[in-house]
Amino acid sequence: MYIAVQPDLDFEPKTNHPQPRVGNEQNSKILSYMLLGNSISAYEALQLFGCFRLAARIHDIRKMGYAINKETMDTQSGKKVAVYSIGGAHGIRR
Repeated sequence: MYIAVQPDLDFEPKTNHPQPRVGNEQNSKILSYMLLGNSISAYEALQLFGCFRLAARIHDIRKMGYAINKETMDTQSGKKVAVYSIGGAHGIRR
């Protein structure tokens, strides 16, 4: 289980979420989680943060300048899912 630890993040939160407070909160939590070295899938984002649209939150985080890697994984049932992680050197901002 992930316990939310909110480090001081050096960014101006911006989101396209219809409810900006929710989008910014999800962006912060997802970014913090990934900065701790974790990767995340849409299922994990839903379970951990109540985020239904992980790709949109990843888009917001990329717009902040973080390098996010996307890897496609196959599930046991043969479906493909995206798994996101912070790029090298902890996603140094571009």
